Order: sequence, then C-alpha cells, then structure tokens
Amino acid sequence: MGTISTNEFRNGITIIFRNELYDIVEFQFVKPGKGGAFMRTKMKNVRTGQVLENTFDSKDKVEQAIIDKKDMEYLYRDGDQFVFMDQETYDQHSVSKNLVEPLLAFLKENTVCAFKIYGDEFLSVALPDFMVFTVTETAPWVKGSTASQGAKPAVLETGATVQVPVFVTQGEKVRIDTRTGKYLERAND
Repeated sequence: MGTISTNEFRNGITIIFRNELYDIVEFQFVKPGKGGAFMRTKMKNVRTGQVLENTFDSKDKVEQAIIDKKDMEYLYRDGDQFVFMDQETYDQHSVSKNLVEPLLAFLKENTVCAFKIYGDEFLSVALPDFMVFTVTETAPWVKGSTASQGAKPAVLETGATVQVPVFVTQGEKVRIDTRTGKYLERAND
C-alpha cells in the first residue's frame, strides 16, 4: 500500500476510502474561478458493487490498495467451495460459492480464470471472455431451414441454455461470449 495524491487518480486504480476498497470508475479535475481545485470522482465498492460519488480536495492524499491479478485454473467443486489452482505455485485455493455463482453457467473444469486478490482475500473472479462448449442437446436441423429463420435453444455441456442458429447440431462445438451468453460461431478447437 502506498499513499497517492488525488492528481494521481486513474480509472481502474483501487483506493482505501472509509475502510473500504473502491475502484476509481471516473474522475474529473475541477478548478473553479474561486476557491481551491478539487477532484470529482465516481467510485465502485469492490466488495458490494455500490457506486459512490465523492469530491476530494486537490491536496488530499489517499491510500492506494495494491490488488494482485492472478490466473488460476478451476479444478473441481467441493460442496459450497470451488477449488482453483494457482498457475505459478500449484497451490490450491478454495473459493466460496457466492463469489463464483455468477460464473456457474459457463464454468467448466480446467478453465483458467482471472482473479483479483487483496492480501489473502479473493475479490473477484472472471472467466475468459470467449470459450468453446459442446452442444449436448438441441432440436435437429430440418432440411430447408436457413440461418435467416432465427435461432433455437441449445443446452451446453455446463447445463447453460443459449440461443444458436438453426444449423447448429447436437455434438458440435460452439464459441460463446461468456460476458453476454451469446453465440459467436462454430468452433474447430
């Protein structure tokens, strides 16, 4: 941790404010005609997601939190815990279900996920933006159907249901944008 002045604010840095961790989302330096300059900020609480707007004097100093970013591979689920392995040290870490829950639709074994860590606390985990899945269940393609006729539901190997073009068949591999849950293309890998 280090102390920084408000003129060192940048989008994405994490500060300790009122004993909580906040990511700087937006900042604006303001120099009014009268009075001292100040920094208007919009900050997001790392743990709760709550957005806070605050004004700092341009001479203020704040604590910058050092957030480690680490890739870890998902190994298996153990009750309400999910076990991940550090890619560098091979240490295994149990992560609580509430942190991993938003990812469950697309989380599969051996997926390398990006973690943000503060001290010993796991703050967030993110899947790769694009992943390949096998379609385990979908309605068959009817001869004469064309892609312009829209989409149909398909169940992926993780149990998630996504909309795919009508020509996608059971057993095919498809690339999905995990941020939106949208089909991108057939996959060969």
